Amino acid sequence: LLVNFRGQQPKEFIKGFSWHPHRGIETITYMLHGEVEHSDSVGNQGVIGPGDVQWMTAGSGIFHQEMPRPAADGRMYGFQLWANLPRSDKMTAPRYQEVKAEQIPLAMLENGVKIRVICGEVAGVSGPVEQVMISPVYADVEIPAGGEWISTTPAGQTVIAYVFQGEGEFAPGAGMAGNHSLVLFEDGEQIRVKAGAGGVRFLFISGRPLREPVAWYGPIVMNTSEELQTAMRELRAGTFIK
Repeated sequence: LLVNFRGQQPKEFIKGFSWHPHRGIETITYMLHGEVEHSDSVGNQGVIGPGDVQWMTAGSGIFHQEMPRPAADGRMYGFQLWANLPRSDKMTAPRYQEVKAEQIPLAMLENGVKIRVICGEVAGVSGPVEQVMISPVYADVEIPAGGEWISTTPAGQTVIAYVFQGEGEFAPGAGMAGNHSLVLFEDGEQIRVKAGAGGVRFLFISGRPLREPVAWYGPIVMNTSEELQTAMRELRAGTFIK
């Protein structure tokens, strides 16, 4: 699940997301404008603002709340990605990684391409988020007008790009993908992106596919319906948190 939240009206966001459970996934929140205040049932608290990242591993179970705070101009702008956990790690202990903007390295390539590397390795630069189960890459890539970016990718991984500014050609002859476009690449070992006349900026995300069954009920993602029923019983009995 990938959510892009952006808007001009504070009333669209001010209600926030009060206490709710998660199990079996990770949630990754990346802010560009405004703030999100976070707290959870294992004692973590924090505020992430422009350029910051919150990487939460729900694992065996966690309750948390996320309360958006629009910037002074009333705008909010950011992304939240839900990443599934492998069967073997779904009941791992919850944990929380908060990364501030200044901790995220910026790769500046000779052709003007800028890459903020949040997780994994891109252009020889490694991101600060570590020990994530599916060997993901998560980066914010900006290519100037008419520029080109070529990058190797591990064969067999799922690779996507989400465009949120400008437009670009994500494969030779594929045509332009613009704002709000989600690009799913075919399997391979290299990608090539050529920016349009106004440049292009996008999230570049890859990860090891699990190829496991998915049983999904709201914020709880498991492998079987029986595991979902167990989670529901534990929520009712007050034993959800391990």
